[in-house]
Amino acid sequence: MNILLACSAGMSTSLLVSKMKEAADEQGVQAEIWAAAQDKAPEEIKKADVLLIGPQMRFMKKKFGKVADEQGIPLDIIDAVAYGRVDGKAVLDHAMKLLNEQK
Repeated sequence: MNILLACSAGMSTSLLVSKMKEAADEQGVQAEIWAAAQDKAPEEIKKADVLLIGPQMRFMKKKFGKVADEQGIPLDIIDAVAYGRVDGKAVLDHAMKLLNEQK
Protein backbone atom coordinates (compact mmCIF):
# COMPACT_ATOMS: atom_id res chain seq x y z
CA MET A 1 0.00 0.00 0.00
CA ASN A 2 1.40 3.39 -1.04
CA ILE A 3 0.00 6.39 0.83
CA LEU A 4 0.76 9.93 -0.30
CA LEU A 5 0.08 12.92 1.94
CA ALA A 6 -0.11 16.27 0.16
CA CYS A 7 0.54 19.48 2.06
CA SER A 8 1.54 23.04 1.32
CA ALA A 9 5.31 22.67 1.49
CA GLY A 10 5.76 18.96 2.15
CA MET A 11 7.16 19.67 5.61
CA SER A 12 4.11 20.02 7.84
CA THR A 13 3.17 16.38 7.39
CA SER A 14 6.62 14.88 8.03
CA LEU A 15 5.87 14.14 11.68
CA LEU A 16 2.51 12.63 10.73
CA VAL A 17 4.26 10.41 8.17
CA SER A 18 6.58 9.14 10.92
CA LYS A 19 3.66 8.42 13.22
CA MET A 20 1.79 6.63 10.43
CA LYS A 21 4.84 4.45 9.72
CA GLU A 22 5.04 3.56 13.42
CA ALA A 23 1.34 2.64 13.42
CA ALA A 24 1.77 0.53 10.28
CA ASP A 25 4.67 -1.36 11.87
CA GLU A 26 2.65 -1.95 15.05
CA GLN A 27 -0.27 -3.29 13.01
CA GLY A 28 1.93 -5.37 10.71
CA VAL A 29 0.79 -3.36 7.70
CA GLN A 30 3.15 -3.17 4.73
CA ALA A 31 2.98 0.48 3.65
CA GLU A 32 5.07 3.08 1.90
CA ILE A 33 4.04 6.47 3.30
CA TRP A 34 5.45 9.81 2.20
CA ALA A 35 4.59 13.50 1.95
CA ALA A 36 4.85 15.84 -1.00
CA ALA A 37 4.36 19.55 -1.49
CA GLN A 38 1.33 20.64 -3.49
CA ASP A 39 3.43 21.39 -6.59
CA LYS A 40 5.01 17.90 -6.53
CA ALA A 41 1.87 15.96 -5.60
CA PRO A 42 0.43 15.58 -9.15
CA GLU A 43 3.61 13.73 -10.20
CA GLU A 44 3.84 11.75 -6.94
CA ILE A 45 0.23 10.56 -7.30
CA LYS A 46 1.41 8.19 -10.04
CA LYS A 47 3.17 6.10 -7.36
CA ALA A 48 0.32 6.20 -4.82
CA ASP A 49 -2.61 3.90 -4.03
CA VAL A 50 -4.35 6.57 -1.96
CA LEU A 51 -3.97 10.35 -1.60
CA LEU A 52 -4.70 12.24 1.60
CA ILE A 53 -4.66 16.03 1.62
CA GLY A 54 -3.72 18.09 4.66
CA PRO A 55 -6.72 19.94 6.12
CA GLN A 56 -5.08 23.30 5.42
CA MET A 57 -5.16 22.34 1.70
CA ARG A 58 -8.80 21.32 1.40
CA PHE A 59 -9.22 23.95 -1.33
CA MET A 60 -6.99 21.75 -3.55
CA LYS A 61 -9.31 18.73 -3.38
CA LYS A 62 -10.96 19.49 -6.71
CA LYS A 63 -7.63 19.92 -8.51
CA PHE A 64 -6.11 16.80 -6.97
CA GLY A 65 -9.39 14.93 -7.43
CA LYS A 66 -9.08 15.23 -11.18
CA VAL A 67 -5.58 13.70 -11.13
CA ALA A 68 -6.60 11.03 -8.60
CA ASP A 69 -9.58 10.07 -10.78
CA GLU A 70 -7.27 9.72 -13.79
CA GLN A 71 -5.03 7.44 -11.72
CA GLY A 72 -8.01 5.55 -10.27
CA ILE A 73 -7.05 6.16 -6.65
CA PRO A 74 -9.16 7.33 -3.70
CA LEU A 75 -8.62 10.79 -2.24
CA ASP A 76 -9.81 12.50 0.90
CA ILE A 77 -8.99 15.30 3.31
CA ILE A 78 -7.14 14.31 6.50
CA ASP A 79 -9.36 14.80 9.52
CA ALA A 80 -8.32 18.09 11.15
CA VAL A 81 -8.41 16.65 14.68
CA ALA A 82 -6.28 13.61 13.74
CA TYR A 83 -3.92 15.93 11.86
CA GLY A 84 -3.62 18.34 14.78
CA ARG A 85 -2.99 15.51 17.23
CA VAL A 86 -0.53 13.88 14.82
CA ASP A 87 -2.57 10.69 15.22
CA GLY A 88 -0.77 8.40 12.80
CA LYS A 89 -2.99 5.42 13.63
CA ALA A 90 -6.22 7.30 12.86
CA VAL A 91 -4.89 8.64 9.56
CA LEU A 92 -3.50 5.22 8.56
CA ASP A 93 -6.83 3.59 9.42
CA HIS A 94 -8.62 6.17 7.28
CA ALA A 95 -6.31 5.47 4.32
CA MET A 96 -6.87 1.72 4.66
CA LYS A 97 -10.65 2.27 4.85
CA LEU A 98 -10.56 4.30 1.63
CA LEU A 99 -8.62 1.53 -0.12
CA ASN A 100 -10.97 -1.18 1.13
CA GLU A 101 -14.02 0.81 -0.02
CA GLN A 102 -12.53 1.12 -3.48
CA LYS A 103 -12.14 -2.66 -3.91
